[in-house]
Amino acid sequence: MLSARQQHCLKGIGIHRWLERSAIIGPSEAKVAAEAPAAVIPGELPAIARAEPPQKKAEAPVPEISQPVFDLPLDNWDAISHAIHACQACELAAHCTQKVPGIGNQQADLMIIGEGPGHDEDIKGEPFVGRSGQLLDKMLAAIGMERSQVFITNIVKCRPPNNRDPHVDEVKACDHYLQAQIKLIKPKVILSVGRISAHSLLHTTDPVGRLIQQMHRLPGSDIPIKVTYHPAYLLRNPPAKSIAWQDMKSLYQTLNQ
Repeated sequence: MLSARQQHCLKGIGIHRWLERSAIIGPSEAKVAAEAPAAVIPGELPAIARAEPPQKKAEAPVPEISQPVFDLPLDNWDAISHAIHACQACELAAHCTQKVPGIGNQQADLMIIGEGPGHDEDIKGEPFVGRSGQLLDKMLAAIGMERSQVFITNIVKCRPPNNRDPHVDEVKACDHYLQAQIKLIKPKVILSVGRISAHSLLHTTDPVGRLIQQMHRLPGSDIPIKVTYHPAYLLRNPPAKSIAWQDMKSLYQTLNQ
């Protein structure tokens, strides 16, 4: 209640009836007014400024994409094939149409190792098809052998983009598959076809023209390796076919010793 003096002063300024604020603005608005922040005292921060900032909601961690890991030993053909087809160890797997593990007689005396799948091989999933494969078949026929009698594979099992040479890390990623294949086949002789194949198998950088001049041994084993030109090179350089013929005769002699 107002005192008599306060009522007299209010009448002096034209206010003849005093009402509580809640009666004028209504209960809901009065509640809002009551909850309004108090006046700021100089030198003191308002309560809302003193409050701790809201904690940012923690975001769920993004799971890492892990590549499949194969702990099983590559001691049988099913394990090797499965591992090759599932392999993502290098960037070649992201670009190829399909993997090309190899094909042929798994107890062959002769194992032929090329460089890497080309366009035709990538489409068919078989090594040495197309013109290069046809020439290789003729080279084998010249020493009385057929494709079905040998095992054919490559240093890398996926086609390098635009048929470029495989990189060192790509060769390394595929090497345990190749070594497992060699271990299972136990070939009497290996025919290394092309520069990349010869350099990878023999751990050398000597030119093919020098490597074809003698018989080599697979490092860490007694398996003979005969180096020859790649059929694709022979198609581009027909005069070199006479040299390749000498290589095939040397191969034949080693096989029949």
